[in-house]
Amino acid sequence: MTTQLLLRYDSFDQSAHESHAEDRANAGLTQLQMWREGTGTRWVLFGVNDAARVKAWVDKETGLGHGPSASHMLETA
Repeated sequence: MTTQLLLRYDSFDQSAHESHAEDRANAGLTQLQMWREGTGTRWVLFGVNDAARVKAWVDKETGLGHGPSASHMLETA
């Protein structure tokens, strides 16, 4: 089974997103796709290498106040 993470950002800063690429990679995430909804919302799909590390990263980012508005850990069926 393949695990993926789908994140929604209601407020999105492309420069900040790009500057955190190394942190995401260290957490076991590989960006696969990004979609824009309206003028500010972004959806980003990542491949997940280690679900526990990714969950810890999402919790840390959310706790710091610049994490995603919503996160969904998904597995292919």
